[in-house]
Amino acid sequence: MPWSELQKARPEWMTVKAPSPNGRFTELRGLMREGGLHTVCEEARCPNIGECWGRGTATFQILGDVCTRACRYCAVTSGRPESAPEPLEPLRVARAVERMGLRHVVVTSVDRDDLPDRGAGHFAATIRAIRRANPGCGVEVLVPDFLGFRDGALRTVLEAAPDVFNHNIETAEHLYRRVRPKGDYEKALDLLDRAKDVWAEIQPGRPPLMTKSGMIVGMGESDDDILGVMRDLRAHRVDVVTIGQYLQPTERHLPLDRWVTPEQFRRYRVEGEAMGFGSVFAGPLVRSSYRAEEQRLAAEGGSRAVAH
Repeated sequence: MPWSELQKARPEWMTVKAPSPNGRFTELRGLMREGGLHTVCEEARCPNIGECWGRGTATFQILGDVCTRACRYCAVTSGRPESAPEPLEPLRVARAVERMGLRHVVVTSVDRDDLPDRGAGHFAATIRAIRRANPGCGVEVLVPDFLGFRDGALRTVLEAAPDVFNHNIETAEHLYRRVRPKGDYEKALDLLDRAKDVWAEIQPGRPPLMTKSGMIVGMGESDDDILGVMRDLRAHRVDVVTIGQYLQPTERHLPLDRWVTPEQFRRYRVEGEAMGFGSVFAGPLVRSSYRAEEQRLAAEGGSRAVAH
């Protein structure tokens, strides 16, 4: 079915309420603009922006808004960044987190293959700035693959002690060449697995690092593919997994393959729980950062998988 027809055939379970022009959403948008900050909520056109911003939560996107990768499903602008990381950005993020009164914040970024450390130092500076300004706030990082500088980047980021370390696997291995042409499935798994060991080396005596990954479905994979990816994630000691529906940003992006039903998402949740994940958030509108604090708390409390 052509892209335009699939959009017209969007099922009722994919309907979301438009953000209210008043109240908390508008207040937070003003704070973002005032601080010159980017959020993945906006850059990736997340369908939950109204709900999350209305609840006073957001995912900050550091290192600019131009990505050196060109993944075919992603709405973020790709190209060559024209400037170095803005040195005061970590402080501005921390200040915004404080003013928003957040209890748990997610920090992510575009890929910055142009930087020697792939942006790891900027992640660490942002974590530390948030900790100083908001000692009780949980900090989750959603990192790129740090291709070519993996171990150095892991040490830099994990020395700053985030509460959750996230890297999204996104899709099945056999689709990587088509969906993530510069990505590597095995290296993504290895990054998540290696993070556990690096953490144990540099943070001795602390509880094990909580790791997390996410998938988006409707890009050509089968249900068996999804379950296979979940098994691979568990084999690499991942604690939390999120699974949500792909939404084709424009006609130029990867074609939408199918609408996955709520019943199928429930199956992913049940299967994930049986595999031993501490938390499984699976649903049409779920994104990696959706209700991130709930995901962390569910995993800390044991194997409680959640569908939305």
